[in-house]
Amino acid sequence: MGPLTPEQRRRRWLALAVVALAYILSFFQRFAPAGIAQDLAAAFQTSAASLGVLAATYFYIYTLMQIPTGILADTLGPRRILALGALVGGVGSLLFGFAPSLEFALAGRTLVGLGVSVTFIAMLKLVAVWFEENRFATIVGICMLVGNLGSVLAGAPLSAMAQATGWRGVFIGVGAVSLVLGALCWLIVRDAPTASGEASRPRFDRTVVLSSLLAVIRNRATWPAALVNTGMSGAFFTFAGLWATPYLMQVHGMARATAANHLSLWFGGFAVGCLFIGGLSDRLGRRKPVMIAVSHVYVAIWLILLSCVTMPLSLSYLLFALLGLSTAGFSLTWACAKEVNPPLLSGMSTSVANMGGFLCAAIMQPVVGWIMDLGWHGEMVAGARVYDVATWQNGVLAVTLCATLGAAASWRIRETRCRNIWQAA
Repeated sequence: MGPLTPEQRRRRWLALAVVALAYILSFFQRFAPAGIAQDLAAAFQTSAASLGVLAATYFYIYTLMQIPTGILADTLGPRRILALGALVGGVGSLLFGFAPSLEFALAGRTLVGLGVSVTFIAMLKLVAVWFEENRFATIVGICMLVGNLGSVLAGAPLSAMAQATGWRGVFIGVGAVSLVLGALCWLIVRDAPTASGEASRPRFDRTVVLSSLLAVIRNRATWPAALVNTGMSGAFFTFAGLWATPYLMQVHGMARATAANHLSLWFGGFAVGCLFIGGLSDRLGRRKPVMIAVSHVYVAIWLILLSCVTMPLSLSYLLFALLGLSTAGFSLTWACAKEVNPPLLSGMSTSVANMGGFLCAAIMQPVVGWIMDLGWHGEMVAGARVYDVATWQNGVLAVTLCATLGAAASWRIRETRCRNIWQAA
């Protein structure tokens, strides 16, 4: 990219700030079911498997939209899809808040997933176009740090608000905020640092788009990053997105507020870790060693969770903070995928790497619920099912295997030394 004027530098940070606010809502919507899982189970009188489907609906549509979003980001530009996505997500959140039955709630979550599915890839596209290449992981880390405020809000704060005012009012308010952010995206965001705001990009032609996408998919160097993302973020989204709070309450006997605090620590550690790990990788000029080290620490912590071992509360808090830091390792996968593909196709390459984790969560959230329902002995408290330790271990084992997949794939990452190494044939 060429040098930017002071006005362009100001504009890129202003646009990124607006998109980061939209990303906060995206993270909040992603993890909100975990903070109100007991409320949802009681409100809709649902089993663990059905609750898993409700939470996973977001991930189903999010997964399906990743590659189309990458194509749209590279062709139509991020401004248009961000504005439309915020509108759709806002309507979905309003529908979820007013839902009289599980069916309406499913429809609302589907619209939410459809709307917010464009936010992250569009943000990556903006960073790739507006910022220097050797700052990509650092800037993305900053965005993740800010965006994770949404996941922190989905922990203890959401739990407290749900108990004080009811969970429905929270989602109605979030829907209204989303509509406002959609308008701001249209007014402030521009696709590229040019007078017209138009970037050099592939024409919106079916043949051109398909050939570009196939080039990314056929590139063998793309897939290790995609598999790391699948395993690490898949485990994260599956458990933190729904099962973490019930696990801590039922296995370790924690009060709801204490369990929610653990979830917030996980999210907070993840936010800090994204900034720290991305910056560390950029400063070291290395991707692969950082990815290997962090992914293996991540698996070790999952093995501790699988054991269901009892520990002092202070140590439990520390473990979840460390879990958050190590979870952030998968944030490097977007840089790894982008740096082995044509720069013009940064939207498609990051979307291919990003979809695995959401696909994994879409499959695993209901699967974990189904596994636990198999071991349920009929016990219920306040309208929600209660599971014994052995049953929880069966569910956590499935998640641990996902994390192990990510760690194994990290050994196949191609080292880029933090620069684009793609060369045309």
